Amino acid sequence: MSRLLWIIFAIIGGGLILLVVNHDSGSTLGLRNDAFAQTLYLGVWGVVLAAALLGSGLRLGDIARQLALWTLIILALVAGYQYRYELQDVAYRITGGLVPGSPLTLREDGQISVMLEKSRNGHFEALADINNISIRLLVDTGATTTVISTSDAGRIGIDTNALRFDVPVMTANGPGRAARATADTISIGDISRRRVPVLVAEPGRLAQSLLGMNFLGTL
Repeated sequence: MSRLLWIIFAIIGGGLILLVVNHDSGSTLGLRNDAFAQTLYLGVWGVVLAAALLGSGLRLGDIARQLALWTLIILALVAGYQYRYELQDVAYRITGGLVPGSPLTLREDGQISVMLEKSRNGHFEALADINNISIRLLVDTGATTTVISTSDAGRIGIDTNALRFDVPVMTANGPGRAARATADTISIGDISRRRVPVLVAEPGRLAQSLLGMNFLGTL
């Protein structure tokens, strides 16, 4: 092993000497100096790896299988990184099919869009993150403002006891009153809006929170 160590030192030292000598010319042994340095670096690691494998006592067939396995693992990791956005879209599609209202984020030419599948009841719903809490919203283009039920308001951190229900509204159950509040963030997929004004419905007046035009109109 000590002989191998001296060989590695000799390779590194010889390579460094060649780089210093050929610094002004810009090339070493027909390669650009940066390419030669990278080749030297990878070559040293290749020698170390080969020595470790040969010194492990494994048969050549086992070594070849181990190298092939690690090569496949590295290629899979590289492919996963290169196609991470496509794989993310596939995951969103699977989730959207399994969990109604799950937003599907799409990216094309640097633009982000979100697609929602129609629910079985015929309406469009969205699983939104409001103040980092998952809330199911009914998409309502007839609602001027996003309206949050009292129970959902409590979940996202709004102090419902301090609200003043003095805003007249018309709901599916008839006229009612709501209170003004602000959501720090509303996110649907990768689309986020900050400091969004919302209304909080009176207790018992709204069965499901509504995503209104004050969010949709920003798209």
